[in-house]
Amino acid sequence: MLKGFNRLFALLATSLPAYSAFAEVEGAERWGVNMTQGVTEVSRTTYDLHMLIFWICVAIGVVVFGVMFYSMWRHRKSKGYKAAQFHESTAVELVWTIIPTLILVLMAIPATKTLYDIYDTGEADLDIMITGYQWKWKYDYLGTDVSFFSNLSTPRSQIDNQLPKGENYLLEVDEPVVVPVGKKIRFLFTANDVIHAWWVPELAVKKDAIPGFINDAWTRIEEPGIYRGQCAELCGKDHGFMPVVVKAVPQEEYDAWLSERAASAAKMRELTEKTFDFDELFAMGEKVYNRNCAACHQPNGQGVPGTFPAIAGSQIATGPLDEHLSIVVDGSPQNPAMQAFGPQLSEVDLAAVITYQRNAFGNDMGDTVQPVDILNFKNKQ
Repeated sequence: MLKGFNRLFALLATSLPAYSAFAEVEGAERWGVNMTQGVTEVSRTTYDLHMLIFWICVAIGVVVFGVMFYSMWRHRKSKGYKAAQFHESTAVELVWTIIPTLILVLMAIPATKTLYDIYDTGEADLDIMITGYQWKWKYDYLGTDVSFFSNLSTPRSQIDNQLPKGENYLLEVDEPVVVPVGKKIRFLFTANDVIHAWWVPELAVKKDAIPGFINDAWTRIEEPGIYRGQCAELCGKDHGFMPVVVKAVPQEEYDAWLSERAASAAKMRELTEKTFDFDELFAMGEKVYNRNCAACHQPNGQGVPGTFPAIAGSQIATGPLDEHLSIVVDGSPQNPAMQAFGPQLSEVDLAAVITYQRNAFGNDMGDTVQPVDILNFKNKQ
């Protein structure tokens, strides 16, 4: 019996529609339909505001329905009561206008303060530009040389039901965005193609990324950990394969990571001048292809008939090299689904994936494209 009351209490306390946040509450079960309290000051303030308004609504509901049911029972017709007439009563009109107005004003005070805190993005310790692509995220740490793409890392074998789903199925990436704890971080959001939305519930951050427009939001994570989210705006075929992973670490660990990434960026620039052998390019190209091209053109290069052309035996992959470079680097004006990968991939990755496409899937062109070839092609434009 007590367990039943506990469940009823938990259901009433969390019945306002919101995203699921599974947790346990002392003395009662939570049914996983309430907002998450999160790990930031803003997320907790938002949660507290949500619960305050919820309980105000509960109190209003109890009073209104209580009076209504009592009146229906106490003054029922079977006891000889007749309905009172008070049309055009100034007193009644004033009461049911003034009381709700006062309640709304009282609710607006904490709501306004919370909204002010949410939109106060000034005096940030770190600025990160987040750009949405179909279907990945790009992170630019402003004021540094650190810039990278974050792609879904869930194996295709799990997606195709060939292997059991992992613990973080569709919520894992090859490159998480790393941030320091205890610092105010401002996120700037835009998009390269269509509208996306960057959403991490535990950080209380959800913003649209719109082409040609910049939105902003901020957070200050107080607890080290890994926090997961995903794109929350329907953005095309692989919308469900566009996760967000934020890794919050102590300042010393963040500084070491930032230095390592800056060194890697410098090393990548040096690799642009290196001449790779065919096997190196082919092996790297396969990884780049599976990460960036396989979603549309399929892992076997056969494409999706009528939607995405095949790489195997295609006129592009077996035709003149310049035309292949052009469509990979600059995209296709005739087919917006074919993105321009020039701004997305390094010269090394571009050279590797083009080499792979021209020699995989039975194409066997024998071409080897070097990073310097990509650089020269870009400089000619």
